[in-house]
Amino acid sequence: MEDQALRDRFEAVCARMRDAARRSGRAEAEVRLVAVSKTHAADAVADLARHWAGRGTRPAFGENYAREGAAKRAQVARLVPGLDLEWHFIGHIQTNKAGETAGRYNLIHSLDSLRLARALQRALVAEGLAAGGLAAGGPPQAVLIQVNTGREPQKSGVLPEELEPFLLALAEVRELEIQGLMCLPPNPEQAESSRPHFRRLRELRESMRSRSGLALPHLSMGMSHDFEAAVEEGATLIRVGTEIFGSRNGHPSSDK
Repeated sequence: MEDQALRDRFEAVCARMRDAARRSGRAEAEVRLVAVSKTHAADAVADLARHWAGRGTRPAFGENYAREGAAKRAQVARLVPGLDLEWHFIGHIQTNKAGETAGRYNLIHSLDSLRLARALQRALVAEGLAAGGLAAGGPPQAVLIQVNTGREPQKSGVLPEELEPFLLALAEVRELEIQGLMCLPPNPEQAESSRPHFRRLRELRESMRSRSGLALPHLSMGMSHDFEAAVEEGATLIRVGTEIFGSRNGHPSSDK
């Protein structure tokens, strides 16, 4: 069943993303939208996926919780069989749950420790040995490093000064492909207060490119309230939930 209000909100976000790219002299194609679908029903995700695919671009959805994400991916696959979707994992991953995410998402946005990297590595190797995948020459798991630009003790993420040694340590983990950086600013509801964090993440990416030789093509930054500032500061991936799906059960949904 079509939800025209959902589709209209999606189109409004796309227009705002396009306008922000133009204001900063960037091409619209340089920025990718990830629709944060956590806590929202599979039929809403499927409806948006059909509409999105009709625009000629590959839909990308972000989930925060391993069990919810696994169930939703299966439900959406039944509702829109054959539709080519991307699934991103954007939430915190406990090391004992690494096996529920490794190899199951196109991109993991929240690699935040060497301990987690090793847990993902073990899960990927075990999966490959069982299924003839990674261990038999399959592709590595694409990941982004979460950077704690706000130095908030309650948040996960590598501190900026720890990023270079972290990247060097990850060079030994061949099962992971580092594709860039991600951040969660302290006050995402205030776009201008987020801007310095977005700028800092971009500067860190440029520094790490020259020091490590890695391409690091992606910057995942910006949510419902601050994604336009993120686009203006160089985001390649924005994670937008509430502005597309609305609130869930009367409570604002987090886009993290």
